[in-house]
Amino acid sequence: MTQDTWGRVQSDLEREIGTNNFATWIEPLKFDSVDNGVARFEAPTSFVGTWVRQNYGDRILRHLLRNGVDVNRIEFDIAAPLPRSVRAVEPEVHKDADPFSAGSSLDSRLTFDSFVVGKPNELAHAAARRVAEGGPVSFNPLFLYGGVGLGKTHLMHAIAWEAQARNPGLKVLYLSAEQFMYRFVKALRDRDTMSFKELFRSVDILMVDDVQFIAGKDSTQDEFFHTFNALIDQQKQIILSGDRAPVDIDGLEERIRSRLQRGLVVDLHPTDYELRLGILQQKLDEHLAMGEQIVIADGVLEFLAMRITSNVRVLEGALTRLFAFGSLVRREITLEAAQECLADILRASERKVTVDEIMRKVSEHYNVRIADLLGPKRTRTIARPRQVAMYLAKTMTQRSLPEIGRRFGGRDHTTVIHAVRKITSLQDTDQRIAEDVTILRRALEG
Repeated sequence: MTQDTWGRVQSDLEREIGTNNFATWIEPLKFDSVDNGVARFEAPTSFVGTWVRQNYGDRILRHLLRNGVDVNRIEFDIAAPLPRSVRAVEPEVHKDADPFSAGSSLDSRLTFDSFVVGKPNELAHAAARRVAEGGPVSFNPLFLYGGVGLGKTHLMHAIAWEAQARNPGLKVLYLSAEQFMYRFVKALRDRDTMSFKELFRSVDILMVDDVQFIAGKDSTQDEFFHTFNALIDQQKQIILSGDRAPVDIDGLEERIRSRLQRGLVVDLHPTDYELRLGILQQKLDEHLAMGEQIVIADGVLEFLAMRITSNVRVLEGALTRLFAFGSLVRREITLEAAQECLADILRASERKVTVDEIMRKVSEHYNVRIADLLGPKRTRTIARPRQVAMYLAKTMTQRSLPEIGRRFGGRDHTTVIHAVRKITSLQDTDQRIAEDVTILRRALEG
């Protein structure tokens, strides 16, 4: 990618996000290089890099692809420190980009309408909907947690959009924990903590993303605790997110952990096959509704939903690359073309299933103890799940027959061979066994 290409991308971004946001967040970035599908930029500070990644990363990626750049992710390096006399300072958030205004730091695409609901996220979605509707809520705060790309940030943006649509006068403040910390440190440096307190304690809804980032930072946690208490006392709603449950965040003060657990703590589970397929279909429908000429062969979306299981961002990024491929080369996106175009993503997404995982899933599915799977019992209620587990270990891992036998209580490899043959045969004649194997395989792959 050349500097001219980056210049075109910058122009596109400025038209899309506005001059003020562009000047604050995009203009300070310096394009470095593109290598192996990774576009690298230099950011003046880690704060700027984190903000841009969270709020504009997907847009930058989309515009790079539209300008013919073969890229699947962006990374930010931090500029070398300047001499003390000319050291750069953290940028002010422009008044037109204040999070009180829903159209600034919030992504207009992240609404409840664009959120695909499935079993792994239905409770989190229902709780977020309830908070967004307003009125008395029986839980405060709402704490959403889960891994990367499972929908936490999407739901938080959706709450803000919906809450302000229902009540335009509502003061909704959305920011990351890192931004909260940055503003607090800046207030201390400027000796203006009163303005900080007035800002954060005057809102109707406070939303803080990635709370785990304040763990271990004592002064920030202290101010966060007092802000939290002040808003709860005023019966203002708080919505938080993290990558782990409060009890599992190391370095988080016990008083904060206790406060968080008094509310509703909801886990967003990893996506299952049906949810991933629904997300892909919705994204395809959105692009077709925009008039884009995209032709995807039957089976491609199903293939992606089955193979890319890590998180939704990777899944959507893969689809974005296919859209760009189809648009630029003007060809139907066949299964073969998808495999070729996404070879690196598919390799990275290959799930390494372990024998331990198989044992755990089988024991849960059949409601038997792992100790029984490994033990000498030969009753049908134990023997059949053991054979299923051996079959899955042989077909889903690279372990040899003797290795599998040893893992299952020191059994001979011939026992494993018999189990594999038995389950292979039963799948053709016993619908229950066939369904069990399918369910377990999906659970392990997803």
